[in-house]
Amino acid sequence: MAKGGFPGGMGGMNMNNLMKQAQKMQQQMADTQKELETKTYTASAGGGMVTAVVNGKKQLSEVRIDPEAVDPDDVEMLQDMVVAAVNQALSDCEKDQQSAYGRVTGGLGGFGF
Repeated sequence: MAKGGFPGGMGGMNMNNLMKQAQKMQQQMADTQKELETKTYTASAGGGMVTAVVNGKKQLSEVRIDPEAVDPDDVEMLQDMVVAAVNQALSDCEKDQQSAYGRVTGGLGGFGF
């Protein structure tokens, strides 16, 4: 085994460099998470009749319903629009987070992100 290396070779990378890179990535992940938690994601359904706002913690923070969307004879349609708007906002949030974390990890898998 080469001095400061790993069995089987790691291209000359030593443990100190590996630890420094891991610490740097960990800090970048923490910074990215803080940044993402401040964002909001807005989605609409029913041609804008229902709007949902989700924060970066994946929590529903606001629902706006156009009064014209309220039809006592068709509550099911309003419910469907609310679900669609919330799900779209959550999906947008998830995609943004995966993209941001992917930039930090360089596409590395298996880290639970």
